[in-house]
Amino acid sequence: MDLFEKMAAEGHEQVMFFRDKAGGKLKAIVAFHDSTLGPPLGGTRMYPYASEEEAVIDALRLAKGMTLKSGASGLNHGGVKGIIWGDPEKDKDEILLRAYGRFIEGLKGRFITGTDVGTYSIDFVDVGAETKYVVGLPVEYGGSGDTSVLTAYGVFLGVKACVSEVFGKDDLSGIKVAVQGVGKVGSKLCRHLAEAGASVVLTDVRKDQARALAGEIGASYVEPEEILAVEADVLSPNALGAVLNEKTIPLLKCKIVCGGANNQLATPEDAERLYKRGILYAPDYVVNAGGVIQVADELMGFNKDRARLKVERIPSLLKTIFAISKREGINTELAATRMVEERIQGVLRLRATMA
Repeated sequence: MDLFEKMAAEGHEQVMFFRDKAGGKLKAIVAFHDSTLGPPLGGTRMYPYASEEEAVIDALRLAKGMTLKSGASGLNHGGVKGIIWGDPEKDKDEILLRAYGRFIEGLKGRFITGTDVGTYSIDFVDVGAETKYVVGLPVEYGGSGDTSVLTAYGVFLGVKACVSEVFGKDDLSGIKVAVQGVGKVGSKLCRHLAEAGASVVLTDVRKDQARALAGEIGASYVEPEEILAVEADVLSPNALGAVLNEKTIPLLKCKIVCGGANNQLATPEDAERLYKRGILYAPDYVVNAGGVIQVADELMGFNKDRARLKVERIPSLLKTIFAISKREGINTELAATRMVEERIQGVLRLRATMA
């Protein structure tokens, strides 16, 4: 991999590598995408990647996603992502986390981080022993608590906005939603949907958990390999990324895709494939922004009502994106990216005129 070429192609500013000489287990990568809008904010993922190149590519991809997420949500933060290369079940301990915190502290606020896949709020109590540049701590340690609550609420509002756009109705009665993944976000989303009168069909690789939730809320259960081909009004991916690709998109029997999973599109071309099929795609980094909105609010002294009001802007953001898509004849992923790029360029012009 030509790292500089890859960074230039995607607009990244910097990639940093850290190792811990004392403990010996920490191998970390921090990728900065764009800091125009403010101090970069992004979670730290811990995962046993098969290779160094795979870890770097994931860091780059996730950092760019954070620029888009913060930019679309109106947050004054840039995009960054931290990667700890290791198995969270075997390698994670206090010394590794504190070593990571020392490196973050050395960046003096250029990187603000919190949880992601493989890391949890309680882990950042150890990270926070060495740095103040952490968010998403448990409530007992001064944080804002479970981010899945606002994330699921934002996805639910996104589903409603999409239904309004496609079907011209403001309620979910008679709308069938197929939900892939019923973890922290997906399970809460299912409850919102059921309470709103939607018909829910769901699945998860944790089959017993999914069946129990289906029984609790009156939903239907299907096997994980069946969910993408379920005939429904809305498909809501809330599990792993890259679920929408060249092979799966032809299987879809829905009018809308709107879910909380990160990086649902395997490639940029998949947004065009959905567009050509007449399927409305709600860009994932817009609808699942509730979590980053919540932790960003911690930096001002967390106010639950203020954070909720920001999440409730998600439907209006989607309407803007849908309007750009229709006006310019482009897919919604391109429309959302254009909206964020225009905001970044506006801030750059402002700084130039005020210099």
